[in-house]
Amino acid sequence: MTVNRFFVSAAIACALHFLAWANPPEELGVPLFTETAPASPNWIENATIYELNVRQFSESGTFTAVEQQLDRIQDLGIDVIWLMPIHPIGAINRKGPLGSYYSVADYRGINPEFGDERSFHSLVDAIHDRGMKVIIDWVANHTAWDHPWTKSNPDFYETDSQGSFVPPHGTDWTDVIQLDFQNKELWKIMKNEMLYWVSVYDIDGFRCDYAAGVPVDFWNDATMALREAKPDVYLLAEAESPELNVESFHSSYAWPMHHVFNSIARGEEPASKILDQLNRQTIYFPHDTHLLNFVTNHDENSWNGTTAERMGPAKRAFEVLMFTLPGVPLIYNGQEAGLSKRLEFFERDPIDWSDLSESAFYKSLTTLKETVPAMRSDAAFQRIPTTADEHIFAFRRTYGQSEVIVIANLTDRPVAFFSASNSLHGIFQSFDSESVVTLSNPASLQLDAWQFKIFTR
Repeated sequence: MTVNRFFVSAAIACALHFLAWANPPEELGVPLFTETAPASPNWIENATIYELNVRQFSESGTFTAVEQQLDRIQDLGIDVIWLMPIHPIGAINRKGPLGSYYSVADYRGINPEFGDERSFHSLVDAIHDRGMKVIIDWVANHTAWDHPWTKSNPDFYETDSQGSFVPPHGTDWTDVIQLDFQNKELWKIMKNEMLYWVSVYDIDGFRCDYAAGVPVDFWNDATMALREAKPDVYLLAEAESPELNVESFHSSYAWPMHHVFNSIARGEEPASKILDQLNRQTIYFPHDTHLLNFVTNHDENSWNGTTAERMGPAKRAFEVLMFTLPGVPLIYNGQEAGLSKRLEFFERDPIDWSDLSESAFYKSLTTLKETVPAMRSDAAFQRIPTTADEHIFAFRRTYGQSEVIVIANLTDRPVAFFSASNSLHGIFQSFDSESVVTLSNPASLQLDAWQFKIFTR
């Protein structure tokens, strides 16, 4: 018995040590899978979001120039346009000649670089006239050094021991200063600033920058008021903080999945790492949280590189996964033009729209997302096992009678493999060739490097 107790104790200790190694304490939170995220507006369930950088979108960098391209954006299959910050930019401690969009000098103002109130109203109306939605960036954690509150309400800000304003803690964001959300009067004012854009401009939601830097209780209070004003308003948090999705936000960023994509593309992780991350998301996020899937955005493009730099020939495969895995897909402006450069952040650097050859591929994915119920954000997910799970990622999505099968080779070499699953039995339509395909169980398959297959029925 002593020996048995020793081995049992050793086994438990070993298991606990492994768990501690696999899940460092700082990464652990309270699992929230028993909670349910706020009910999402119906229009987001099969939508594709398009992030639009007004400054770099055109030669003129204006709202009017964006409006002139709305038909093309709509034809791409976009349902929601997210406008990066449109507010006036601070002049004090500005970075670069034009400054960062995220240095807000007036929450109710329009950046004159982009246009005025009339041209913004025109843009929002034109988006709505085409049946699309519009959300705007909201920067609640900090303001520019020359925001009017620094004079009228200096108590809205954190200060150092000398009483001076301070940039956000642990950052190099020297062009902005930290707000103090211990001041409940700030809550009231900030909430009213957000409501202004809903009531005056009829926007459909917010992408909230650095949402984790602001207390959850503030977001709970503010989003409740926003839903009272507009019941189908949509809230997206730039965060991976599951507690934000209990009462406040419908969606958060799938940052860890994005990093998994990059790691697999570089050959550093196996394909099975995607399932690990999906399981983590299921456990730690409230049920019905719709995470934002992406291969690039303004931060990734400007600071970490283009998709070609980070993913090389793997780019296509991960763009397919971005659309077909559970969640909401994001296209960053210029992806449909094969955006091959890092856009400057603090100065003018217009996108080159001369080659739109990538548009057809994205349109095929947006069409799949919008027309096939099994591509809804809340459609069921099931992993399909193969004999090469370290290299092949295969899964099935279902919603009612609709079904989608995705099989992707996530390596830089051809892989032959078998899969025994009832999911692979029957007649399907092939996504790439639009031909009818009969699959058997067990199935014998071979995919070239980074090749993928999508079947629907």
